[in-house]
Amino acid sequence: MSQLWKKNLINITPYVAGEQPENSRIIKLNANENPYPPSPMVEKILRDKNAADLRKYPSADAVPLKKALARRYGVREENVFCGNGSDDVLAAAFRAFFNSDKPVFFPDVTYSFYPVWCEVLKIPYETKPVNSDFEIDTKDYYEENGGVVIPNPNAPTSIGKPLDIVIDLLEHNQDCVVIIDEAYIDFAPDGFSSVGLIEKYKNLVVTQTFSKSRSLAGMRIGMAFADPELISYMQAVKDSYNSYPLDQLAIETAAASLSDEKYFAETIDRIKNTRDEGKKILRKMGFTVLNSDTNFLFASHPEYSAKAIFEFVRENGVFIRYFNKPRIDGFLRITVGTDDEMSVLYKALEKFFESVK
Repeated sequence: MSQLWKKNLINITPYVAGEQPENSRIIKLNANENPYPPSPMVEKILRDKNAADLRKYPSADAVPLKKALARRYGVREENVFCGNGSDDVLAAAFRAFFNSDKPVFFPDVTYSFYPVWCEVLKIPYETKPVNSDFEIDTKDYYEENGGVVIPNPNAPTSIGKPLDIVIDLLEHNQDCVVIIDEAYIDFAPDGFSSVGLIEKYKNLVVTQTFSKSRSLAGMRIGMAFADPELISYMQAVKDSYNSYPLDQLAIETAAASLSDEKYFAETIDRIKNTRDEGKKILRKMGFTVLNSDTNFLFASHPEYSAKAIFEFVRENGVFIRYFNKPRIDGFLRITVGTDDEMSVLYKALEKFFESVK
Protein backbone atom coordinates (compact mmCIF):
# COMPACT_ATOMS: atom_id res chain seq x y z
CA MET A 1 0.00 0.00 0.00
CA SER A 2 1.36 3.42 -0.97
CA GLN A 3 2.38 5.72 1.85
CA LEU A 4 3.35 8.73 -0.25
CA TRP A 5 0.94 10.82 1.81
CA LYS A 6 3.52 10.76 4.62
CA LYS A 7 5.66 13.16 2.59
CA ASN A 8 3.07 15.85 3.30
CA LEU A 9 3.08 15.52 7.07
CA ILE A 10 4.47 18.43 9.04
CA ASN A 11 8.00 18.01 10.39
CA ILE A 12 8.65 20.27 13.36
CA THR A 13 10.09 20.11 16.84
CA PRO A 14 7.22 21.14 19.14
CA TYR A 15 7.36 23.28 22.24
CA VAL A 16 7.73 21.19 25.42
CA ALA A 17 5.80 22.44 28.44
CA GLY A 18 6.75 21.80 32.04
CA GLU A 19 5.98 18.32 33.31
CA GLN A 20 2.58 17.89 34.97
CA PRO A 21 2.82 15.51 37.95
CA GLU A 22 0.14 12.88 38.47
CA ASN A 23 0.78 12.87 42.22
CA SER A 24 -0.91 15.84 43.92
CA ARG A 25 1.66 15.73 46.72
CA ILE A 26 4.44 16.82 44.38
CA ILE A 27 5.79 20.33 44.97
CA LYS A 28 5.44 21.81 41.49
CA LEU A 29 8.01 24.54 40.82
CA ASN A 30 8.58 23.90 37.12
CA ALA A 31 5.91 25.83 35.19
CA ASN A 32 6.09 29.38 36.62
CA GLU A 33 2.56 29.13 37.96
CA ASN A 34 1.41 31.33 40.81
CA PRO A 35 1.47 29.44 44.15
CA TYR A 36 -1.47 31.44 45.49
CA PRO A 37 -5.12 31.18 44.46
CA PRO A 38 -6.78 33.85 42.33
CA SER A 39 -8.63 36.76 43.88
CA PRO A 40 -11.69 35.95 46.02
CA MET A 41 -13.61 37.97 43.42
CA VAL A 42 -12.80 35.21 40.93
CA GLU A 43 -14.03 32.57 43.35
CA LYS A 44 -17.30 34.48 43.68
CA ILE A 45 -17.82 34.46 39.91
CA LEU A 46 -17.29 30.70 39.78
CA ARG A 47 -19.55 30.09 42.76
CA ASP A 48 -22.41 32.25 41.50
CA LYS A 49 -22.26 31.36 37.80
CA ASN A 50 -25.60 30.27 36.33
CA ALA A 51 -24.84 27.15 34.28
CA ALA A 52 -27.79 27.92 31.99
CA ASP A 53 -25.82 30.90 30.63
CA LEU A 54 -23.34 28.52 29.05
CA ARG A 55 -25.83 27.60 26.33
CA LYS A 56 -25.05 30.96 24.69
CA TYR A 57 -21.90 32.00 22.89
CA PRO A 58 -19.61 34.41 24.75
CA SER A 59 -18.80 37.91 23.55
CA ALA A 60 -16.92 37.30 20.29
CA ASP A 61 -14.37 40.03 21.00
CA ALA A 62 -14.38 39.63 24.80
CA VAL A 63 -15.82 43.15 25.05
CA PRO A 64 -16.42 43.14 28.85
CA LEU A 65 -12.79 42.14 29.41
CA LYS A 66 -11.49 44.66 26.88
CA LYS A 67 -13.35 47.41 28.73
CA ALA A 68 -11.88 46.29 32.06
CA LEU A 69 -8.36 46.11 30.61
CA ALA A 70 -8.69 49.54 29.01
CA ARG A 71 -9.66 51.02 32.39
CA ARG A 72 -6.87 49.19 34.23
CA TYR A 73 -4.09 50.17 31.80
CA GLY A 74 -5.30 53.64 30.83
CA VAL A 75 -5.75 52.86 27.13
CA ARG A 76 -8.70 52.81 24.75
CA GLU A 77 -10.77 49.70 24.17
CA GLU A 78 -9.61 49.63 20.56
CA ASN A 79 -6.02 49.29 21.82
CA VAL A 80 -6.76 45.87 23.34
CA PHE A 81 -6.78 42.34 21.92
CA CYS A 82 -7.72 39.23 23.96
CA GLY A 83 -6.94 35.57 23.35
CA ASN A 84 -6.41 32.15 24.93
CA GLY A 85 -3.33 32.96 26.95
CA SER A 86 -0.43 35.01 25.62
CA ASP A 87 0.62 32.01 23.50
CA ASP A 88 -2.54 32.37 21.42
CA VAL A 89 -2.11 36.15 21.33
CA LEU A 90 1.49 35.84 20.15
CA ALA A 91 0.53 33.28 17.51
CA ALA A 92 -2.06 35.72 16.14
CA ALA A 93 0.58 38.46 16.10
CA PHE A 94 3.09 36.27 14.25
CA ARG A 95 0.43 35.45 11.63
CA ALA A 96 -0.64 39.07 11.28
CA PHE A 97 2.71 40.86 11.16
CA PHE A 98 5.52 38.58 10.04
CA ASN A 99 4.79 38.03 6.36
CA SER A 100 7.89 39.34 4.61
CA ASP A 101 10.83 37.38 3.25
CA LYS A 102 13.14 39.05 5.79
CA PRO A 103 14.00 37.18 8.98
CA VAL A 104 12.37 37.91 12.31
CA PHE A 105 14.91 38.55 15.08
CA PHE A 106 14.77 37.26 18.65
CA PRO A 107 17.39 36.17 21.24
CA ASP A 108 19.01 32.75 21.06
CA VAL A 109 18.21 32.11 24.73
CA THR A 110 14.55 32.94 25.14
CA TYR A 111 11.02 31.53 25.12
CA SER A 112 11.27 28.40 23.00
CA PHE A 113 7.84 28.80 21.40
CA TYR A 114 9.10 31.56 19.07
CA PRO A 115 11.01 29.28 16.69
CA VAL A 116 8.15 26.77 16.78
CA TRP A 117 5.68 29.35 15.50
CA CYS A 118 8.14 30.48 12.86
CA GLU A 119 8.60 26.93 11.61
CA VAL A 120 4.86 26.19 11.60
CA LEU A 121 4.05 29.44 9.79
CA LYS A 122 7.13 29.26 7.54
CA ILE A 123 8.46 32.57 8.82
CA PRO A 124 12.20 33.10 8.29
CA TYR A 125 13.97 33.91 11.54
CA GLU A 126 17.40 34.59 12.95
CA THR A 127 18.47 34.36 16.58
CA LYS A 128 20.76 36.96 18.09
CA PRO A 129 23.11 35.64 20.79
CA VAL A 130 22.79 37.05 24.27
CA ASN A 131 26.10 37.82 25.91
CA SER A 132 27.82 35.84 28.67
CA ASP A 133 25.54 37.54 31.22
CA PHE A 134 22.48 36.48 29.16
CA GLU A 135 21.70 40.07 28.18
CA ILE A 136 20.77 41.30 24.71
CA ASP A 137 22.79 43.86 22.78
CA THR A 138 20.34 46.18 21.04
CA LYS A 139 22.86 46.84 18.26
CA ASP A 140 22.33 43.26 17.09
CA TYR A 141 18.78 44.27 16.17
CA TYR A 142 19.66 47.31 14.06
CA GLU A 143 19.98 45.26 10.86
CA GLU A 144 17.17 45.09 8.33
CA ASN A 145 14.63 42.50 9.42
CA GLY A 146 11.04 41.31 9.15
CA GLY A 147 10.20 41.91 12.80
CA VAL A 148 11.61 41.81 16.33
CA VAL A 149 10.40 39.82 19.35
CA ILE A 150 11.88 40.56 22.77
CA PRO A 151 10.57 39.13 26.05
CA ASN A 152 10.94 41.60 28.88
CA PRO A 153 11.68 40.15 31.38
CA ASN A 154 13.22 37.28 29.46
CA ALA A 155 12.55 33.61 30.05
CA PRO A 156 14.23 31.43 31.11
CA THR A 157 16.95 33.88 32.18
CA SER A 158 14.67 36.03 34.44
CA ILE A 159 16.38 39.27 33.36
CA GLY A 160 14.31 42.41 32.86
CA LYS A 161 15.35 45.65 31.19
CA PRO A 162 14.20 49.27 31.67
CA LEU A 163 12.34 51.21 29.00
CA ASP A 164 15.40 52.85 27.47
CA ILE A 165 16.35 49.46 26.00
CA VAL A 166 12.90 49.06 24.41
CA ILE A 167 12.93 52.62 23.10
CA ASP A 168 16.34 52.01 21.53
CA LEU A 169 14.96 48.93 19.76
CA LEU A 170 11.92 50.85 18.54
CA GLU A 171 13.94 53.81 17.29
CA HIS A 172 16.10 51.48 15.20
CA ASN A 173 13.24 49.30 13.94
CA GLN A 174 10.65 51.66 12.51
CA ASP A 175 9.99 49.60 9.38
CA CYS A 176 8.76 46.44 11.11
CA VAL A 177 6.53 45.39 13.99
CA VAL A 178 8.27 45.05 17.36
CA ILE A 179 6.67 42.69 19.88
CA ILE A 180 7.55 43.03 23.56
CA ASP A 181 6.43 39.91 25.41
CA GLU A 182 5.64 40.93 28.99
CA ALA A 183 4.46 37.64 30.48
CA TYR A 184 6.40 38.38 33.69
CA ILE A 185 6.21 42.17 33.78
CA ASP A 186 4.20 42.35 37.02
CA PHE A 187 7.18 40.93 38.93
CA ALA A 188 9.59 43.52 37.48
CA PRO A 189 10.32 46.98 38.91
CA ASP A 190 7.77 49.72 38.33
CA GLY A 191 8.25 51.51 35.04
CA PHE A 192 9.52 48.52 33.05
CA SER A 193 6.31 47.96 31.07
CA SER A 194 6.11 49.21 27.48
CA VAL A 195 2.32 49.63 27.37
CA GLY A 196 2.65 53.38 27.77
CA LEU A 197 4.67 53.55 24.53
CA ILE A 198 1.96 52.31 22.17
CA GLU A 199 0.62 55.81 21.44
CA LYS A 200 4.01 57.06 20.25
CA TYR A 201 5.20 53.91 18.48
CA LYS A 202 2.53 52.69 16.08
CA ASN A 203 4.54 49.54 15.27
CA LEU A 204 4.72 48.34 18.89
CA VAL A 205 2.76 45.36 20.22
CA VAL A 206 2.91 44.51 23.93
CA THR A 207 1.62 41.13 25.10
CA GLN A 208 0.74 40.07 28.65
CA THR A 209 -1.02 37.22 30.42
CA PHE A 210 -3.26 36.44 33.40
CA SER A 211 -1.46 33.11 33.92
CA LYS A 212 1.40 34.27 36.13
CA SER A 213 0.64 37.27 38.32
CA ARG A 214 -3.14 36.78 38.44
CA SER A 215 -3.16 33.02 39.13
CA LEU A 216 -5.37 32.15 36.15
CA ALA A 217 -3.16 29.79 34.15
CA GLY A 218 -6.03 27.28 34.11
CA MET A 219 -8.31 29.78 32.39
CA ARG A 220 -5.92 30.63 29.50
CA ILE A 221 -6.30 34.40 29.20
CA GLY A 222 -3.89 36.70 27.41
CA MET A 223 -3.94 40.15 25.90
CA ALA A 224 -2.09 42.53 23.62
CA PHE A 225 -1.89 46.32 23.59
CA ALA A 226 -1.16 48.20 20.38
CA ASP A 227 -2.30 50.87 17.96
CA PRO A 228 -5.88 50.20 16.76
CA GLU A 229 -4.67 49.43 13.23
CA LEU A 230 -2.42 46.62 14.47
CA ILE A 231 -5.21 45.34 16.74
CA SER A 232 -7.55 45.21 13.74
CA TYR A 233 -5.13 42.93 11.89
CA MET A 234 -4.89 40.62 14.89
CA GLN A 235 -8.70 40.58 15.09
CA ALA A 236 -8.87 39.63 11.41
CA VAL A 237 -6.48 36.74 12.00
CA LYS A 238 -8.46 35.58 15.05
CA ASP A 239 -11.76 35.74 13.18
CA SER A 240 -10.25 33.66 10.39
CA TYR A 241 -9.66 30.63 12.60
CA ASN A 242 -11.50 31.10 15.91
CA SER A 243 -14.06 33.87 16.33
CA TYR A 244 -14.80 32.93 19.98
CA PRO A 245 -11.38 32.39 21.62
CA LEU A 246 -12.37 33.26 25.20
CA ASP A 247 -15.28 31.54 26.94
CA GLN A 248 -17.75 33.22 29.29
CA LEU A 249 -16.00 32.10 32.46
CA ALA A 250 -12.62 33.28 31.23
CA ILE A 251 -13.98 36.72 30.36
CA GLU A 252 -15.86 37.10 33.65
CA THR A 253 -13.12 35.79 35.92
CA ALA A 254 -10.45 37.90 34.24
CA ALA A 255 -12.56 41.04 34.65
CA ALA A 256 -13.18 40.12 38.30
CA SER A 257 -9.45 39.71 38.88
CA LEU A 258 -8.82 43.19 37.51
CA SER A 259 -11.32 44.62 39.99
CA ASP A 260 -9.27 43.45 43.00
CA GLU A 261 -6.07 45.47 42.90
CA LYS A 262 -5.43 45.11 46.63
CA TYR A 263 -5.26 41.31 46.47
CA PHE A 264 -3.18 41.50 43.29
CA ALA A 265 -0.59 43.80 44.88
CA GLU A 266 -0.38 41.73 48.07
CA THR A 267 0.20 38.51 46.13
CA ILE A 268 2.90 40.07 43.96
CA ASP A 269 4.71 41.38 47.03
CA ARG A 270 4.62 37.96 48.69
CA ILE A 271 6.14 36.29 45.64
CA LYS A 272 8.83 38.95 45.24
CA ASN A 273 9.79 38.69 48.91
CA THR A 274 10.04 34.89 48.70
CA ARG A 275 12.01 35.21 45.45
CA ASP A 276 14.54 37.60 46.94
CA GLU A 277 14.95 35.46 50.05
CA GLY A 278 15.32 32.37 47.87
CA LYS A 279 18.09 34.00 45.90
CA LYS A 280 20.04 34.58 49.12
CA ILE A 281 19.50 31.02 50.34
CA LEU A 282 20.55 29.44 47.04
CA ARG A 283 23.66 31.60 46.88
CA LYS A 284 24.64 30.48 50.39
CA MET A 285 24.37 26.90 49.08
CA GLY A 286 26.94 27.76 46.43
CA PHE A 287 24.60 28.43 43.49
CA THR A 288 25.12 31.21 41.02
CA VAL A 289 21.72 32.90 40.77
CA LEU A 290 20.90 35.60 38.25
CA ASN A 291 19.07 38.68 39.50
CA SER A 292 15.41 38.00 38.81
CA ASP A 293 12.62 40.32 37.66
CA THR A 294 10.20 37.39 37.34
CA ASN A 295 8.47 34.80 39.52
CA PHE A 296 11.30 32.31 39.05
CA LEU A 297 15.04 31.96 39.68
CA PHE A 298 17.65 30.90 37.14
CA ALA A 299 20.49 29.14 38.93
CA SER A 300 23.58 27.04 38.28
CA HIS A 301 26.11 25.32 40.53
CA PRO A 302 29.85 25.42 39.77
CA GLU A 303 30.50 21.89 41.08
CA TYR A 304 27.46 19.80 40.19
CA SER A 305 25.49 19.30 36.99
CA ALA A 306 22.07 20.86 36.72
CA LYS A 307 20.69 17.61 35.38
CA ALA A 308 21.91 15.64 38.42
CA ILE A 309 20.37 18.16 40.81
CA PHE A 310 17.13 18.22 38.81
CA GLU A 311 16.82 14.43 38.87
CA PHE A 312 17.63 14.19 42.59
CA VAL A 313 15.08 16.76 43.77
CA ARG A 314 12.51 15.24 41.42
CA GLU A 315 12.96 11.90 43.14
CA ASN A 316 12.45 13.73 46.41
CA GLY A 317 9.09 15.17 45.44
CA VAL A 318 9.97 18.56 43.95
CA PHE A 319 9.65 19.39 40.25
CA ILE A 320 11.89 22.15 38.88
CA ARG A 321 12.86 22.81 35.25
CA TYR A 322 15.97 21.60 33.45
CA PHE A 323 16.66 22.56 29.82
CA ASN A 324 18.88 20.22 27.84
CA LYS A 325 19.81 22.99 25.44
CA PRO A 326 23.03 24.73 24.38
CA ARG A 327 24.23 27.53 26.67
CA ILE A 328 21.68 26.84 29.42
CA ASP A 329 22.11 23.12 30.15
CA GLY A 330 24.03 24.06 33.28
CA PHE A 331 21.11 25.99 34.72
CA LEU A 332 17.91 25.21 36.59
CA ARG A 333 14.76 27.30 36.43
CA ILE A 334 12.99 27.33 39.78
CA THR A 335 9.49 28.76 40.09
CA VAL A 336 8.93 30.75 43.27
CA GLY A 337 6.45 28.84 45.43
CA THR A 338 5.07 29.55 48.86
CA ASP A 339 7.55 29.83 51.71
CA ASP A 340 6.63 26.31 52.79
CA GLU A 341 7.12 24.90 49.29
CA MET A 342 10.49 26.59 48.98
CA SER A 343 11.52 25.13 52.33
CA VAL A 344 10.85 21.64 50.94
CA LEU A 345 13.04 22.47 47.95
CA TYR A 346 15.89 23.74 50.15
CA LYS A 347 15.77 20.55 52.23
CA ALA A 348 15.90 18.45 49.06
CA LEU A 349 18.93 20.42 47.85
CA GLU A 350 20.67 20.00 51.21
CA LYS A 351 19.99 16.29 50.96
CA PHE A 352 21.58 16.27 47.50
CA PHE A 353 24.75 17.96 48.74
CA GLU A 354 25.01 15.48 51.61
CA SER A 355 24.67 12.60 49.13
CA VAL A 356 27.59 13.76 46.99
CA LYS A 357 30.07 14.47 49.80
